[in-house]
Amino acid sequence: MISQATQVDDLRLVALPSAVNCAEMFVRFALIEWSLRPLIDEATLVGRHMVKSSIAGATASRPRFLTVRLRLHGDCVVIELDDDQPGEPPELDGWTISAVSLPGGRRNVWCELPLPTGTTAALPRRAPVRAPAGDYRPPEQPSVDARDSQILQRVLYGLNRSANG
Repeated sequence: MISQATQVDDLRLVALPSAVNCAEMFVRFALIEWSLRPLIDEATLVGRHMVKSSIAGATASRPRFLTVRLRLHGDCVVIELDDDQPGEPPELDGWTISAVSLPGGRRNVWCELPLPTGTTAALPRRAPVRAPAGDYRPPEQPSVDARDSQILQRVLYGLNRSANG
C-alpha cells in the first residue's frame, strides 16, 4: 500500500449479493469523476471479484459490512476492500491481489492498477470562490415527478432481484 494518496473515495456496504452491483457502480462513478475512463473495465472486473469473494457465505440473518475504497496515486489506482473475512486474498488471473490482517479480526485486501501511459487524472475541483454565509438561501425543493418514482422502483426491483438470484 502506498502512504500518499491524491484522492480517496469509499463506500460502506452490507455484505449481501447486491453489494457486487453497488460496488461496480461506485467504481465506475469514481473513475469517471477522476477522468480515468480507460480503467473502468479492469477496475470493475477486479472490484466485482473482490466483493464476490468477500460476500461468500454471507446471510441476511447475520449481516456484516464491507468497505470498498479507491485511492488515486500518481501512477496507479488502488482498489481496496476492508472486511471481516479471514484468510488469503482472492485470486484473479493476471492480477496481484494482496491482503493484510487488521486488529479486530478484519483484513484489508487491495490491488494496484497502473494508469495507462500518458494518462493523468483530472480530479473534481470546487469553485474558487464561495458565497458568504449570510447570502446562503436553501434550494427550493423540487416537486416529485411520477417518472422519478418509476425510476426508483426499477432500481429497487433490480437490486432486490440481484440479491435473490
